[in-house]
Amino acid sequence: MNMENNMIPHEVVSRIVDGALPVEAWREHLNLSQEEVAKRMGISHSDYAQQETVAKPRKATREKIAAAFGIKGDQLEL
Repeated sequence: MNMENNMIPHEVVSRIVDGALPVEAWREHLNLSQEEVAKRMGISHSDYAQQETVAKPRKATREKIAAAFGIKGDQLEL
């Protein structure tokens, strides 16, 4: 496995250090709106917005969000 595929960009880490939760930091880094991510996941905008307020989403939820972002689920575990 290529280690680069599991790396977390500096911009994401910086946002988390500044107080953002991992899901929000990744979404912002990828220049996606909450609406875009919700559509990719097949859920409502309000349901997705709620996920950004959860410090540690359930594994199944993390996997779905990661898939919508095009990253691996473990990259959301910080």
